[in-house]
Amino acid sequence: MKKLNFFIMLSAILLTACGSNSNNEEQKLSAGIRMENMDTTAIPGNDFYQYACGGWMKLNPIPAEYSRYGSFDKLAEDNQKRLQAIFDEVVSKRKELGYGSDAQKIADFYMVAMDSVRLNNEGFSPIVEDLKKVDNINNASNIAAFMGEMSNVDIFFGMYVDADIKNAKKNLLQTYQSGIGMGQRDYYLDTTETITNIRNEYVKHIQKMFEMVGIDTEEAAKNAEVVMNIETRLAKSHFSQVELRDPEGNYNKYTYEELLKEYPDFDWNTLFSTMNVKVKEISISQPSAVKEAIAIINDTPIDQIKTYIKWHLINSASSYLSDEFSAQNFAFFGKIMSGSEEQSPRWKRAVNVVNGSLGMAVGKIYCDKYFHEDAKIRMEKLVANLLKAYSERINNLDWMSEETKAKAQEKIGTFYVKVGYPNKWIDYSPLEIRKEDSYWSIVKKASKFEVNFMMDKLNRPVDKDEWYMTPQTVNAYYNPTTNEICFPAGILQYPFFDMEADDAFNYGAIGVVIAHEVTHGFDDQGSQFDKDGNLINWWTDADKENFKQRTKVMEEYFNGIEVAPGLFANGAFTLGENIADHGGLQVSFHAFKNATKENPLEVKEGFTPEQRFFISYANVWAGNIRDEEVVRRTKVDPHSLGKWRVNGALPHISAWYEAFNITPDNALYLAPEKRVSIW
Repeated sequence: MKKLNFFIMLSAILLTACGSNSNNEEQKLSAGIRMENMDTTAIPGNDFYQYACGGWMKLNPIPAEYSRYGSFDKLAEDNQKRLQAIFDEVVSKRKELGYGSDAQKIADFYMVAMDSVRLNNEGFSPIVEDLKKVDNINNASNIAAFMGEMSNVDIFFGMYVDADIKNAKKNLLQTYQSGIGMGQRDYYLDTTETITNIRNEYVKHIQKMFEMVGIDTEEAAKNAEVVMNIETRLAKSHFSQVELRDPEGNYNKYTYEELLKEYPDFDWNTLFSTMNVKVKEISISQPSAVKEAIAIINDTPIDQIKTYIKWHLINSASSYLSDEFSAQNFAFFGKIMSGSEEQSPRWKRAVNVVNGSLGMAVGKIYCDKYFHEDAKIRMEKLVANLLKAYSERINNLDWMSEETKAKAQEKIGTFYVKVGYPNKWIDYSPLEIRKEDSYWSIVKKASKFEVNFMMDKLNRPVDKDEWYMTPQTVNAYYNPTTNEICFPAGILQYPFFDMEADDAFNYGAIGVVIAHEVTHGFDDQGSQFDKDGNLINWWTDADKENFKQRTKVMEEYFNGIEVAPGLFANGAFTLGENIADHGGLQVSFHAFKNATKENPLEVKEGFTPEQRFFISYANVWAGNIRDEEVVRRTKVDPHSLGKWRVNGALPHISAWYEAFNITPDNALYLAPEKRVSIW
């Protein structure tokens, strides 16, 4: 969980003024533990994940449409049903809605997405004009113009606007490596049997899609080969997942004049004029990827370039065309890559698309209907106590100098906290949506609106009040350039947060989530940013070396975890999230003990408060996952798999050993000198 009407700037008053509930109130609250989610026949010290989550896994087999089904997914599915109810309501009132209102746009978008009869009658006709645009491409300038116009077609490389990491109050245009259909370079370069099979199926999928738009079998097969050759060239130039985690290595800023000299063989003027963007400075984030994309544009026959672009147009549009196209898209990306057995029903897909395109408009209705302000108040108290605990732990570190501690305390003291929903909403008035439009054309317009909204920030200062998640999202994030943590309304529900449960439960669940996000400010990436969000070293050399040695223990420990036969976790790729889990557990347990020090909690449901803390933490990661998804997530997800966020994290937490009397005889036992010790 990394990088909407309430936000607070933390202060010393907030850090000290908020406490826990009174002891009488706490004792009346429930344990929050649901015994049916547990498997008490398992031994906690041998497999804590099975012990805490075995019942949940048995009761919640993976639905056919999912490749992984866990607590996150179950809660997200509940949220989908809430959104469906919202959409059905606005559709029922459509005739009463003013044209141009957010509700009208939601209603019309959803109606079009749900109209399977119309979509199937249209076939691929909604993209015919766009395919003709590709046919009319004759040179490199035409390619640049197409990239500027068709922002939702993923070719060559992409662009976004975000804070300049070395001048965090200012927005900067930045590029990112892109243009490969399978999304991650390892799928093109890995020679293992599993990945080779996926690659072969991808070629068949491309061929099938070309046949579906009227290309004969022989030509479609040649087209698939052309696409694969171009994408493989791009993939070879892409940074690895580990390289992408290096902020300094992904920062290469140029003035516009310098850009034209350094990358002269691309028509930047046409690209930016088509986008109606004036560029003064730009960061080429992954130079090798952009240079190779430009080389491909210039040394590849134009007909092959057009074939590659057509594929990405078809691929981008396939989910918004007839059932035949969406089914074929699912057959590869859903079944083969992830192991899902069935496609999600149309209403879920429609809800996800509308929510993804009009997220803040939907979020405003969602919060009015479902979010309770008392949850925000309790969250404020939790956040305050957790930041206070973090401050105390920094003071008590024996491996960090006073000089670096002072800088760390400054950063803790300036964390920007957002809870629930934003204090200002996006204005969607420039976006016109009509039920007469095709699904694909609405998606294109929504994408163009999003790009224009983002590009409009280019010559403006960074807005710290902007949210990077919608309030209905079941997630949370830390953003280093604004030094902010955000907890949307969507995550403030069971099993993360329970107004009826006591502090043992809530500190173990949402408390660890909060402290996890705070720790991202002090993980191997976030620790490179100062209190103002700038990429700058605020560490002494000795402290920085100490930190690296301690995080290396974490990296090597996870490198040794075999997640599937012959497949091991990537400790370097998942390092930031693993550090955040570790810090989240350490800090939240510290805060929990602070909050209950004067009035200790009772044993409930047969578990001590300390045991309930760790059980509730584990329950957050309860889930089942398909073999194919284990492989995919190990390649693309910076988070460890759910099982290892429990069985890999807890062996490094001394309080867990004490709570469950873990001994050297237990399988998960680690000798103290082998445990990670950072925050």
